[in-house]
Amino acid sequence: MGYENLEELIEVIRSLRAPDGCKWDREQTHYSLRPNMLEEAYEAVDAIDDNDMVHLKEELGDVLLQVVLHAQIASEENEFNIDDVAKGIKDKLIHRHPHVFGTTKVSSTAEILDNWDKLKAEEKPHRKSAMDGISKSQSALMSAQKISKRAVKTGFEWPDEKSLYECIFSEFDEFKQACLEHDKLHMEEELGDILFAVVNLARWNKLDAEQALLKSNKKFEKRFRKMEELAVKPLEQYSFEEFDKLWKKAKKECC
Repeated sequence: MGYENLEELIEVIRSLRAPDGCKWDREQTHYSLRPNMLEEAYEAVDAIDDNDMVHLKEELGDVLLQVVLHAQIASEENEFNIDDVAKGIKDKLIHRHPHVFGTTKVSSTAEILDNWDKLKAEEKPHRKSAMDGISKSQSALMSAQKISKRAVKTGFEWPDEKSLYECIFSEFDEFKQACLEHDKLHMEEELGDILFAVVNLARWNKLDAEQALLKSNKKFEKRFRKMEELAVKPLEQYSFEEFDKLWKKAKKECC
């Protein structure tokens, strides 16, 4: 199987960045393209969630564009090129799969993941804390999940789910107290503690908090749109009781 299209894409990007290429493309930097990288990745995830393979193919192309663009910019600055990027991830995958490319024997997925973590640690000896290497650019919810998982790997874990629920309830009590004090900074702190504790509840039950919230967002949006369709007058004119009835009706019709 040839990769002519991939090679041609690299050449197209090189031409766009050339002195006689596109003014906009020539002006781009790693930092200016940062929002694009995030946006394209999220759009690819949307296509996965929608099980839309046509859309996924398109969005993966957009993600690939960002990779090639960043590699081209780095090449112009004599930092690295697209081949260095490919070699880096190739070598990493081979090193972290000794059960496939080496002689290591494994009997379960758990062993594979344990080996992965050990090999990763060997590759990054400069990381001294379990908290090192956590992305600062991901969403707060995703960061909370990663922080929680890292902490648990050191043994820092609730003894049982009951104690985790007790922690969550206690955080709610502390938030209520902060509200009574009308202390906004304290309220914000305690609300953050509630959210972090709930993320741990998701992790405990092997659920992805980010995905759970995304699904709830979509569910709410779908039901709200249905409520707008069912409304017989502007929503601003509805009382709480009318809203409650309308919401229940929309909820029933949606799912």
